[in-house]
Amino acid sequence: MFNELSQMFIEGGALYMSILTLLLALLFLAAWKAPAWVRSIGTIALALSIMLHLFGLYQAFEDIVNYGGVSQTVFLAGYRCSIIIVIYGFFIFIISRIIHICQTPRI
Repeated sequence: MFNELSQMFIEGGALYMSILTLLLALLFLAAWKAPAWVRSIGTIALALSIMLHLFGLYQAFEDIVNYGGVSQTVFLAGYRCSIIIVIYGFFIFIISRIIHICQTPRI
């Protein structure tokens, strides 16, 4: 299982996934020290992951235009790698919502 997760981390792009991992670490630190920031960090992670996904697609489309057509298999493999970033961003967003719900005072 660890091998599959590390493979997804690399396929998603080491730089982009590292940025989101830093936000995840910051989320856990904020849950401990600054609970008011938990919700905002999750939203930032989601928005950043969508932005990085679109940036990756832009780069792919630019390469397709410069080098000519590519096969559907190659394009979809690249798209799958780009989606990994969004999935990770949603994962961080859901964790932030769960932490926020757990920290919300009860009536």
